[in-house]
Amino acid sequence: MADKKDNRLLEEITPRDVDFAQWYTDIVKKAELADYSGIKGCMVVRPYGCALWENIHNALDARFKELGHENVMMPMFIPESLLNKEKDHVEGFAPEVAWVTRGGSEELQEPICVRPTSETLFCDHYSRTVQSYRDLPKLYNQWCSVVRWEKTTRPFLRTTEFFWQEGHTIHETPEEAMEETLRMLDVYADFCRDRLAIPVLKGQKTDKEKFAGAVSTFTIEAMMHDGKALQSGTSHYFGDGFSRAFDVTFADRNNKLAYPHQTSWGMSTRIIGAIIMVHGDDRGLVLPPMIAPVQVAIVPVASHKEGVLDAARALAAKLKAAGIRVTVDEREASPGWKFAEHEMRGVPLRIEIGPRDIENGVCMAAKRNGGDKFTIANDDSLAESVKKVLTDVQSELYAAALENLNSHIYEATDLETFKDIAENKPGFIKAMLCENHAHECEDKLKEVAGVTSRCIPFEGEPIADTCIVCGKKAKNLVYFGKAY
Repeated sequence: MADKKDNRLLEEITPRDVDFAQWYTDIVKKAELADYSGIKGCMVVRPYGCALWENIHNALDARFKELGHENVMMPMFIPESLLNKEKDHVEGFAPEVAWVTRGGSEELQEPICVRPTSETLFCDHYSRTVQSYRDLPKLYNQWCSVVRWEKTTRPFLRTTEFFWQEGHTIHETPEEAMEETLRMLDVYADFCRDRLAIPVLKGQKTDKEKFAGAVSTFTIEAMMHDGKALQSGTSHYFGDGFSRAFDVTFADRNNKLAYPHQTSWGMSTRIIGAIIMVHGDDRGLVLPPMIAPVQVAIVPVASHKEGVLDAARALAAKLKAAGIRVTVDEREASPGWKFAEHEMRGVPLRIEIGPRDIENGVCMAAKRNGGDKFTIANDDSLAESVKKVLTDVQSELYAAALENLNSHIYEATDLETFKDIAENKPGFIKAMLCENHAHECEDKLKEVAGVTSRCIPFEGEPIADTCIVCGKKAKNLVYFGKAY
């Protein structure tokens, strides 16, 4: 741990239990992930935050390509007439759309919007490129930014402009499209578990909460340290609704005109907010090794003494050769200050080496997620030993997050119990919801308890026969919670 005199970085972090929102903002700024910009609601993603997003981007992109998806780039502007072709879709996004009405010194004949999402652009493209069942499926994805005019913003979690990937696929049959929709949901869930050490709930959104224009929306929901939910990725089945609206047709196997079935799915930079709020602590950011820009920080101790810097650089060379992301901190500052800063930035493993360590053929190490210092032999086994520690850190972070999730799931079978849990026990609440009055019952729960439905889980037994609100016959077990 850093000496008290080197803890000035930590003094600028508000403790989580004092003000969680301010703690989050402090981490974003002090760990140099992002900064505010001159445009309200827009952030500057700084190099460290960009490196984190690049690791997320690269890992997801590789998985998409393994499954046969191809990257494309669509325009950032959508003509008003094109956006208006799908009524439910445009109504869902209307409050958030940013419009361009002037080009240079001239008024535009038709306003164009800055894309809030790209379904309409893809459909317009499909209408010109899909003629036969032989053209299907088309498995597309794009990496881009979108703009949604948010009233309240917070870096990564909700910004006017944000960065994401949006997959768009089009299929011959509804069965193929639904298979794709659920397959991509699994991709997101597995990615969160294996790369981000974040457990999630998988399920279907209620009709009230589904994506505008979708037949069905599926989601992964993660729980933050404070018990609030964060929608971390979504996958949508559109049926043939968009195809009909945009006149996308193809000649089927019987040479008859048919409408193809579509999907859309996405994960955005808000997942960085999830990483912060699931794993971070009062000392700063905590990054899972699988996704950390720097997995190991080597800090030379008494670097002015002969041989210390050379030994640190040799350590780094061994680790780099084994594919480990490593940095040697050669800055002119005390070791304690460096320890505190690397903790702030969430580096999973810190290694220290000084004259005595060199003499003993070892180096000292400390895991970011806690525990006493320990020695690692500085020999041919070094890289494998470090890999083992990083694997342990990844597993420990997932286990802690899973424990936090499981210990904050509650059940309610009557409204008073539901309200009491929502007020006094942060987390997810399982309750039963009816079918015919579901919208009104969800509205009531939001009004009296401040929660929204998060998902209808794929797994889970009914806990009652009647709706938590209206008392009529229940249809679905639903997870509710307060959310970002």
